[in-house]
Amino acid sequence: MPLVEIIRGAKTSPETIATAVTYAVAMGKTPIVVNDCPGFLVNRVLFAYFTAFNQLVKEGVDFVRIDRVMEKWGWPMGPAYLLDVVGIDTGNHASAVMAKGFPDRMPLKDNDSVAQLYQAQRFGQKNGKGFYAYSVDAKGKPKKEVNPEVYSVLKINPQAFNAKVTDQEIMERLMLAFIFESARCLDEKIVDSKDELDLAMLMGLGFPPFRGGPMRFAETLGAEMLIQKGSDYFKTLGKLYEVTPGIKEVLSHV
Repeated sequence: MPLVEIIRGAKTSPETIATAVTYAVAMGKTPIVVNDCPGFLVNRVLFAYFTAFNQLVKEGVDFVRIDRVMEKWGWPMGPAYLLDVVGIDTGNHASAVMAKGFPDRMPLKDNDSVAQLYQAQRFGQKNGKGFYAYSVDAKGKPKKEVNPEVYSVLKINPQAFNAKVTDQEIMERLMLAFIFESARCLDEKIVDSKDELDLAMLMGLGFPPFRGGPMRFAETLGAEMLIQKGSDYFKTLGKLYEVTPGIKEVLSHV
């Protein structure tokens, strides 16, 4: 992991920050100084993205399809696969932290896919079963495949997958959640600049480099389009897509 988030507390001195930054650079890492909040910067934005993913799964959209759409868009792995790599138990714990910090946007629900897998003790790659099932290939690396039993755990009928949600909508809902939470972090001064935020997502999450980061991607879409799309999704999907005055202000300057 090339990124190091250095968290500035209320009483952290400039000298302490400078020492931590220097140490991170000496280790060959890329440091980003971030103000304190639940999830700090990278995980806070990531779990808004995971919340959008969970909502799609609850609506009956196949997680395999979601992964395929987002990998085609440019991510090195889709959200279900990423959760397996992170660890479903870790994701479940972090979800509780985010729900406490941001209950209006990232509420904790027992029927979320991560909670269901955690309750079934499917922890991802670490115990060989999560969204996917894992075996070891000839080179000793994890190999993923779909085991149909996961659909019964998630209480989904594979014969009745939701085909009404288009691939375009899957991408929009995931990436709007990502962009809007990024904009909230800028508005709240969790991170100092758009460039630092983009760098954190590139180095910390593997955000598709050719898209430049969430705020650079937002710039290519334009504020008007993002605000309109967000307003449309807010009507049916709630606070995760709310275009606050702070978000409007940030997007107007991308």
